[in-house]
Amino acid sequence: MKTLLQETSKPIDRRTFLKRTGLGLLGATLPLGFTGCSQTATETRLPGLSMQLYTVRNEIARDLHGTLRRLADIGFTHVETAFWPDGVSHREGAGYLRDAGLRVSSIHAELPENGDKNSLLELAEIYQSNKVIWHGWPEDPRYMSYDGTMELVSVYNNVAEFARANGLEFGLHNHWWEFRNRVGEKIVYQVLADELNDDVFFQVDIYWVQVAGLDPAAVIRELGSRVRFLHVKDGPARYTDTIADEPHEPMTAVGRGTLDIPAIMEAALPYAEWMVIEMDEVDSDVFGKLQDSFNYMIDNNFATIK
Repeated sequence: MKTLLQETSKPIDRRTFLKRTGLGLLGATLPLGFTGCSQTATETRLPGLSMQLYTVRNEIARDLHGTLRRLADIGFTHVETAFWPDGVSHREGAGYLRDAGLRVSSIHAELPENGDKNSLLELAEIYQSNKVIWHGWPEDPRYMSYDGTMELVSVYNNVAEFARANGLEFGLHNHWWEFRNRVGEKIVYQVLADELNDDVFFQVDIYWVQVAGLDPAAVIRELGSRVRFLHVKDGPARYTDTIADEPHEPMTAVGRGTLDIPAIMEAALPYAEWMVIEMDEVDSDVFGKLQDSFNYMIDNNFATIK
């Protein structure tokens, strides 16, 4: 087994991240200790605050235990899973999270379109979370046509039915193409909203919605109760012809970029169960930006610690 010191300290791109996520996506039969507030209680209960471990992928590769302790020191009690360095299993990683006092709000995972969905049950058991989310990267070429999008709808509904039968909840995470590609008379996300099973939820990445040229607050109001998670990030949010290239433009702490975070939060609070802070790229101290983002979300009553 490789030690953490043997892990490369080079920045890890998203494709490497996806190779290392290991087990696939969803499922599990568990009355696990799943967390999340009821949609019926959103008027009196704020969504929980979590963070996506992809944000600190390079720090984890250099110092796994120290990175998790620093997240807890910032004030986080929950994380959304990403990958672990080579040689660290999901079960070991879950143990390290427990050691740091961190729980799992949700699992980002692969889509088991042609694979064994039962591997998802193992992920859910390991992380004690019943929220499983297809991370959605890279762009599927089927999103370029209506028929292709409908084929993906069928795939997602099939996975969601497996999830529901096993006590899980299945969601989709977006990038810019779902909110930019027009297929027939609709944009992809509108087809998904119309055709997916009612229990498939959206984790709206507000940054990529704005990159696509749409207003995240308006999109959230349009999607309504499907919006149960947000990826909360901020920064320049510019669309360019090279947007798919990595690394992306550096992002800012929440509230210090171009997104109208208060308007987005106002639109999302009636529906969202979790606000998940993420920064795909940073150009300075990531822990400082996470602390600023944490403080911004808590101080403005946009989320709470569970």
